[in-house]
Amino acid sequence: MKGLIGVLGGMGPAATVDLFNKFVTFTAVQRDQEHIPLIISSIPDIPDRTDALMHNGLSPLPVMRDYMHKLEDAGAECIVIPCNTAHYWFKELKDACHIDILSIIDTTVDEVRVCGKTRIGLLATDATLYMGLYQKGIESLGFNYITPDADGQKNVMKSIYSLKAGNVTHAQKLMEEQAENLFSRGAEILILGCTEIPIILSQAVKDQPLRYIDSTASLVRAGIKWYENRIGKDQHLTQ
Repeated sequence: MKGLIGVLGGMGPAATVDLFNKFVTFTAVQRDQEHIPLIISSIPDIPDRTDALMHNGLSPLPVMRDYMHKLEDAGAECIVIPCNTAHYWFKELKDACHIDILSIIDTTVDEVRVCGKTRIGLLATDATLYMGLYQKGIESLGFNYITPDADGQKNVMKSIYSLKAGNVTHAQKLMEEQAENLFSRGAEILILGCTEIPIILSQAVKDQPLRYIDSTASLVRAGIKWYENRIGKDQHLTQ
């Protein structure tokens, strides 16, 4: 199918669901047949990305590459990956990919560029911060970034893994505290740089959308634009 987008998901499943929901809700359509075609791999046996980068755990690259090729074989013409930390291996995946592949880091930094703010707060996993996946892009724009202190970052990770374990209320409490801490330290807008975080802070984003840059949403918008260019049709983004 022309314009079929493959989703390399499962990292984690809730983030994959969130991306799928945003593809559905971000386009203005009148009937089922007008929605963007997606084929989703949400096989959760991909090794933990933070564990691999921070604690010498198993590399997720071989499994991600295998599932990416399965999406290619199934007819996908573009790949999106709803996991920020997985983008540490983006170059290796891109080199092994025979079709288009979009970077959540690049699409999010593109939205930072035009947001009108210069003091950028960053909520992300330990590994995403440690590897500088976003900091490099922010600095290249001449902007400043603010990240949690050591204790705050521990709570960011506790929040992310609480969501993965199904403890949503606890996850929200921890993450809301860290978001407000970054705002109190001068952040003008926050990058939600882990695909679990837009789920955790969904109510805050709904209430005050101009305070946040949702990395999942940025990837979806880029995916929709890719689809429009591929098929030559305007999907009329709603968000």
